[in-house]
Amino acid sequence: MEERGMEEQGMEQMAAPKLTRKELEDRLRAEFPEMFHAMSGYLIEDVWYGGGLVRRRYDPTSLRPGGTVSGPTIMALADFTMYVAVLSAIGWVPLAVTTNLTINFLKRPAARDLLAQARLLKLGKRLAVGEVGIRSDGEEDLVAHVTSTYSIPPPVK
Repeated sequence: MEERGMEEQGMEQMAAPKLTRKELEDRLRAEFPEMFHAMSGYLIEDVWYGGGLVRRRYDPTSLRPGGTVSGPTIMALADFTMYVAVLSAIGWVPLAVTTNLTINFLKRPAARDLLAQARLLKLGKRLAVGEVGIRSDGEEDLVAHVTSTYSIPPPVK
């Protein structure tokens, strides 16, 4: 998933994100402290217009029987990374919510950090559609592929 923009839809390929990585991290810490904090294991590594790269630190407490990272852990990483991508394109709209998330688990993740890279495929006034590829750190093959749709609330007047 090397493409970082939405050029297929004629979006601005080189547009700056609506929120910088630091602005996004600060707002997430303030608004969602139960999810985004120093011990959460989530690190936003990069943000660009319509996309983002998030690391989920390896945590043995996230393993399921059989010693593999649990599906809910991988889905949460995908959903959070998609949220980062949506906010990078629309700005701080904390009430943007997931309306659909489809995940394909492709291979067992290695016992190391997971990296998720999201990109928006289409951004409209009310919906954002994107995809997320998740890899074990240091590996090229995807462990999961996700497509997701977010609902964007109307502007507050």
